[in-house]
Amino acid sequence: MTNPTEILPGVIFYSYLSAKRKEKVAFLEHNTLVLQVSGRFTMETANQKVSMERGQMLLIQKNLLGEITKTPLENEDYQTIVIRLEENLLRKIALEEQIETEQKYTGSPTILIPGNDFLLAFFQSLMPYVRHPNDKVTKAVGMLKVKEAVYLLLNTMPELKHFLFDFSEPYKMDLEKFMLSNFHYNIPVEKFAQLTGRSLAGFKRDFQKIFGMAPRQWLLERRLTEARHLIEKKNKKPSAIYLDLGFESLSHFSHTFKKKFGKAPTEWAV
Repeated sequence: MTNPTEILPGVIFYSYLSAKRKEKVAFLEHNTLVLQVSGRFTMETANQKVSMERGQMLLIQKNLLGEITKTPLENEDYQTIVIRLEENLLRKIALEEQIETEQKYTGSPTILIPGNDFLLAFFQSLMPYVRHPNDKVTKAVGMLKVKEAVYLLLNTMPELKHFLFDFSEPYKMDLEKFMLSNFHYNIPVEKFAQLTGRSLAGFKRDFQKIFGMAPRQWLLERRLTEARHLIEKKNKKPSAIYLDLGFESLSHFSHTFKKKFGKAPTEWAV
């Protein structure tokens, strides 16, 4: 069971988990800083897999799509503190400090932050708010804590300015390559368009040229084809794969599969 406590709604929150949980879709619209209080956090994207345990910190780039696995370890629950670094705040800091970045950030979308006494003390300073959730922190105090996090990150790794203060629009990605790597994520077509650096109309137009059909139709066809392959060639059970392929329920998956292939996935596996 997950019991998140919002210290500052939508900006800082504390996550508690008592059992292993996998979240297939992690679409982060803002740069995000995660402190692992206990347990293990694992994030896997199409090109990278990163894990961290107690006391480690991870900076995650905006507009990233991935799978998160939250795992309690022996004798400790899963606990994290998450801070969302909203672009409006970062722009304000860039103006105040006269920070300029001359080029688009092209480095790793996830960065493990070396621990130091200042950052660890900062996260410890958030714990009283976690322990007393009914004593609501004011927005002003909450935003000061977020600004403090940004300044401490820059003090620890000055080169992070290229990561944090990249306000450029996403480049147009290789649409075919991106979709073949990420079709299994259950997100709206509008989000796929944003992630590939296109307007919705531009995304649909480019998609039609490449795949010869509309995005929603192609996504369904591709997911069903992959499901058939996993069941037929890899002996996977339908109940074990439907979520990983972007279907919201087993019944919907079974109905759609039968409509496409003439037999239910359980019958196909026999």
